[in-house]
Amino acid sequence: MHILVLNGSPKGENSITLQTVRYLEKRFKDETFEVLHVGQRIKMLEKDFQKAEDALAACDLILFCYPVYTFLVPSQLHRFIELVKEHGVDLAGKCAAQISTSLHFYDITAHRFIRDNCDDLGVDYLGGLSADMEDLLKPQGRKEAEDFFRFILWRKEHGFSERSRYGEPKPFTPVPLGETALPAMSEGGRIAVVADFDPERSSPIRAMVARFLRVAPFETTLVNLREFPFAGGCLGCFHCAADGTCVYRDGFDKYLREHIQSADAIVYAFSIKDHSMGYRMKLYDDRQFCNGHRTVTMGKPVGYLVSGPLSDEINLQTVIEARAEVGGNFLAGVACDESDPDAEIEALAETLRYAVDHAYRPPKTFWGVGGLKIFRDLIYQMRGLMKEDHRFYKKHGFYDFPQKRRGRIFGMYLVGGMMRNKMLSKKIGGRMTEGMLLPYKKVLEQAEKE
Repeated sequence: MHILVLNGSPKGENSITLQTVRYLEKRFKDETFEVLHVGQRIKMLEKDFQKAEDALAACDLILFCYPVYTFLVPSQLHRFIELVKEHGVDLAGKCAAQISTSLHFYDITAHRFIRDNCDDLGVDYLGGLSADMEDLLKPQGRKEAEDFFRFILWRKEHGFSERSRYGEPKPFTPVPLGETALPAMSEGGRIAVVADFDPERSSPIRAMVARFLRVAPFETTLVNLREFPFAGGCLGCFHCAADGTCVYRDGFDKYLREHIQSADAIVYAFSIKDHSMGYRMKLYDDRQFCNGHRTVTMGKPVGYLVSGPLSDEINLQTVIEARAEVGGNFLAGVACDESDPDAEIEALAETLRYAVDHAYRPPKTFWGVGGLKIFRDLIYQMRGLMKEDHRFYKKHGFYDFPQKRRGRIFGMYLVGGMMRNKMLSKKIGGRMTEGMLLPYKKVLEQAEKE
């Protein structure tokens, strides 16, 4: 079988994810593997896509291979999928699978992104392997890789695939904006609006941005990503983790700090494309790679202006909510042009006003807490390399390892020993719950006095 490996890593042959493919190539010698370095050569493919078209036409199985970058695939692979659709490549009836490496930090949303786009392309999706970066170095990891690929071959042979989530694309007509009254402007705040739209053409998202700028409660700064001279997508080189600066010299890291991160609130604006925010917004996310570790905008509210059928895009909704949670940001709202964009934009503007004025910072849920703990453990292990991250984590008290809570651990041993004693356990009976409530009673009594 002819397997086309779409290597989405910008590191090309030096990709850690690709090493799993090279291992499978040695273990399954009856199969033919062809690797197309789409991540590393995306600029060339934008100029000439014919080689990619020919390779896609000739293969029996498409294998997406990539590291997870900020909730999704790297922006370079994102752009490649856009090019496949723009060139009208017919992949109907072909099969696909995926292999990713990560620290299991939102690998689920990255895998779902590939699955959803396979649906768009009429490709039968067979399954995916989400591996830790070091799994291939362990016997169990190698076994899991072999078992996965054997399973994919079996599914293809028997014609089994995952059920498609999407049928024929539904027509979407954005609800036009009407007139609205200007709100009173508050003093002392600033909102950065990070948008992706063609400044030379009218579009629903451009109109939504214009409306938000009109009703924004604070001074605004508009950053249109199409006007910024990006030198390229994130290379995953960890240069920013070591000293806080990007290896590119296009000025993005300085612009990010001075014009976006310095604002009191941030609003992101985009049109839904390929079940996500589009290539440029993804490139923006990837290029602030270090901010996935160092939550430099934590405490600042964020909002979204989205044009498109957002209610159908469950995975994108997850990315939007989790992106805010992981960054330590209050998600003030998502205004969409599905129903009543005027009301939603006004509600977003007023919610941002309240959040800034009252420094509103709700506690994190699982999405934020779980994500931070993954990076907490990573940064601590790699603090010799990721020095900037390490300083940030120490400064903000993120190293809250449960092993350090010795008093609580000892207390639980004590309680456990008491509960295992039959006489004591019988005597305590239902008073255990009462004892657990004692600290809370003190809080309530104090609240009554204040």
